[in-house]
Amino acid sequence: MDALIDVVDADLEDEAQVERLFEILDAYARGPGGQNAPLSERARRNLGPGLRAHPMAFVLFGRLRGEIVGAAVCVWSFSTFAGRPSVNLHDFSVLPQAQGQGVGTAILDVLERRARERDAAKLTLEVIGTNDGARRLYERFGFDPGEPPTHFLTKRLS
Repeated sequence: MDALIDVVDADLEDEAQVERLFEILDAYARGPGGQNAPLSERARRNLGPGLRAHPMAFVLFGRLRGEIVGAAVCVWSFSTFAGRPSVNLHDFSVLPQAQGQGVGTAILDVLERRARERDAAKLTLEVIGTNDGARRLYERFGFDPGEPPTHFLTKRLS
């Protein structure tokens, strides 16, 4: 890994780090790959407490020259078909000014290494079909829709 880039665990007890996580996720949400709108104040208020209360959630930060510029919110799960753990990359974002410099790849490398250390059966994620940059990164990293393709469905509750 480039010495200018490193990946660390977020300290979700540190409110400054939770705020930085929110900023990174909000930057993504405001763009065309996200929802073209900012995250809500409710999301801001609940981000830290919600992640801290979720025993299987963890966050990886990607740093470029010591500055946190990327984040991956991940959740451990269990593959009943494989009888082994799995991990879902739930939210993943690198700030626009840091994209294309290897931060996203570094985060994915660390995530895959952790999954393999726990003998995980798979990594999963969902990506909006129009998010071409993210799709290219994921495909380069070996993600594919599967055969037959897997579809991620959503039912919004509020």
